[in-house]
Amino acid sequence: MFPHRAGGRGDRPSRRRPFAHAAVASVVLLGTMAAGAVYVTAQAHGSGELVSSSAAPGALEAAVESATAGTSAPGPGRTSPAAPTADLDTLLARAVGAVPVETGARVSVAVLDTESGESAVYGDGAFDTASIVKVDILAALLVRAQDTGRGLTAQERTYAAAMIRDSDNASATALWKAIGQAEGLAEANERLGLGGTEGGDGPLWGLTQTTAADQLVLLRQVFGDESELDEGSRACLRGLMGDIAAGQDWGVSAAGEAGSALKNGWLPRSATGLWVINSVGRVSADGREYLVAVLSDGNSTKEKGISLVEGAARAAVSVFAGA
Repeated sequence: MFPHRAGGRGDRPSRRRPFAHAAVASVVLLGTMAAGAVYVTAQAHGSGELVSSSAAPGALEAAVESATAGTSAPGPGRTSPAAPTADLDTLLARAVGAVPVETGARVSVAVLDTESGESAVYGDGAFDTASIVKVDILAALLVRAQDTGRGLTAQERTYAAAMIRDSDNASATALWKAIGQAEGLAEANERLGLGGTEGGDGPLWGLTQTTAADQLVLLRQVFGDESELDEGSRACLRGLMGDIAAGQDWGVSAAGEAGSALKNGWLPRSATGLWVINSVGRVSADGREYLVAVLSDGNSTKEKGISLVEGAARAAVSVFAGA
């Protein structure tokens, strides 16, 4: 479909915020324990397929043991040692490391707990966006409309709805032209705080390059209260992302309960036959809300890519289970 363009540096965990209490570290990965055999219903072009994704025996338990080492309560007559700290990014790396990844495939994850404001990122490589860039395109259009003091036209609203809900490519192309293609996207992203996203060449919006960390910034613009997008613009994006067409509501939604808001992207690369599978959005789990972005490439099939993305999303949310 699109010519191949390699993306970015290899994935590696970075360092961010430590937990304040070791007791938290002892439970953060328990949410992954039930994922030894995960069955995911993936909808591909309107037809469902059952995808099996099984972690290696003991891998999840080992991740928990490693993350919680040294956090047990002292025995009688013993003094509690100084509480060790656990880096959220390290915990995320361990949790994602328990998710099966095909040889040659890559995955990068970013997650934010909206209640605590704490976040974690695994991997800093750049990936082709495929259709998740449609959220960025609409955000850019809304910023431009705000700047001129107008709402979206009837035609723009029609394109926006089809582009987000149905992932309609013709509508995306029309709005990509309306914002000024890559140059217009870059102008909007400077305002929105996306410093690691580069628009695709000419009409190739699907080959925009981005990082999981940048997608988390964009999600905060859409779902947070402090944003360059005004209340009406945020409501527009939230509403459309919360009404994704049946068959396209896989991805990060697997990590939460009903009521997720998301946008997915999928793209087979013509040069390799391998799949780009991405998912970004807001999920609710156990009364808490999370913003999650998962990017992947090098998947041999769409179904295996979906399984990887959903497993990584579950792992990301599990890191904050006891926080």
